[in-house]
Amino acid sequence: MTILVTGATGNVGRHVVAGLTATGEPVRAVTRTPSKVPEGVEVARGDIADLGSMLDGVDRVFLLWPHMTADGADAVVSALASRVSHVVFLSARGVTDDSPLFHARIERLLRDSGVGWTFLRAGGFATNTLEWAPQVRTGVVRWVHGGAGRSLIHERDIADVAVEALTSSAHAGAAYELTGPETLTQVEQVRTLGAAVGREVRWEEMPVAEARESLLAQGWDPEFADNGLAYWATLVDRPETVTGVVEEITGKPGRRFAEWAVEHAADFR
Repeated sequence: MTILVTGATGNVGRHVVAGLTATGEPVRAVTRTPSKVPEGVEVARGDIADLGSMLDGVDRVFLLWPHMTADGADAVVSALASRVSHVVFLSARGVTDDSPLFHARIERLLRDSGVGWTFLRAGGFATNTLEWAPQVRTGVVRWVHGGAGRSLIHERDIADVAVEALTSSAHAGAAYELTGPETLTQVEQVRTLGAAVGREVRWEEMPVAEARESLLAQGWDPEFADNGLAYWATLVDRPETVTGVVEEITGKPGRRFAEWAVEHAADFR
């Protein structure tokens, strides 16, 4: 039966679609931009709120929640539980039952719904560094907590694990903590991006209060912004660790940040 992929043209979803298509699985891609879906893939135009009308003939779902809160998740999970057998949910590293992250509430809803589930608790995405692209072009990246060590994960590694979880019953009921294969400080990430584009790029530390104002101006919820800044501060003395889960599940080593930087160099030039 068909596998439904939400966020099918996003950073992770497009690779999930490609990976499933390569295995021969029938895929239905949920997107607001059908022109970005590969030829031959069935398209369901819409968003997460419209899932009920897209589930005919669907057995498994890759669920990417597109909002910063879990508002509306109850109805979506209820629709999934009544129509499909398994949901692979892209969650977040560090989620616990009492976590303030919206991912925790969605995990609880899925667990309680009776549907089969797999949770991909991914750490920081390498693709989030695209936010620095305008600054990389100037040669100076100005942000906060340059010494924070992150084990950023390549979006294709997340997708590869998702494809395995969607095509094998061996991953039912598992919650996987996914990271990249190395830990780099934000300063080191910036240097790596500079090397990928062939120019020196330096780091300039920003005051925390200024960084908070910047996040709020971007639409971040104040509590979410405060939690993020506090977390990044802890990573200066206690950097993120690395798990080997990507390699354990896919049989291939996780992709390093330098590889990601070279692949995306054009975005930083």
